[in-house]
Amino acid sequence: MNATTLIPSAQQTFLALDFGLKRTGVAVGNRLLKQAQPQATIRAEGDARFTQIAARIREWQPDALVVGVPFHPDGAAHDNTERARKFARQLRGRFGLPVHEVDERYSTTEAIAEGGGNKRFDADAGAACVILEQFLRNLE
Repeated sequence: MNATTLIPSAQQTFLALDFGLKRTGVAVGNRLLKQAQPQATIRAEGDARFTQIAARIREWQPDALVVGVPFHPDGAAHDNTERARKFARQLRGRFGLPVHEVDERYSTTEAIAEGGGNKRFDADAGAACVILEQFLRNLE
């Protein structure tokens, strides 16, 4: 297979990021299984965050990135909405991969509920899984 051969869509891999000011949840999944696997949460800011994201991209070789974008329950944007969108633009610029934005309302709440009160549960990675699985369900 040469570099110009496209990957069959069923085999596409995605890396999801649940952006936060101090922590970024991470999950990986593919179009075929439509399931996300949590990865270790990135606990870094600024360039250190992007260095760790670059390492995840090298490890997983995703075809695209998925970023959760938060909104108020009524759909209105807020400060973190713009922060997440800026983060998505920075990812596009730095890594040259397609970046898909997903409405992530209630993703952390859903992740915590799925974690069942387990104290070792990583809610940030769980939220990234919720975001990615929502994205995968909506693909044709």
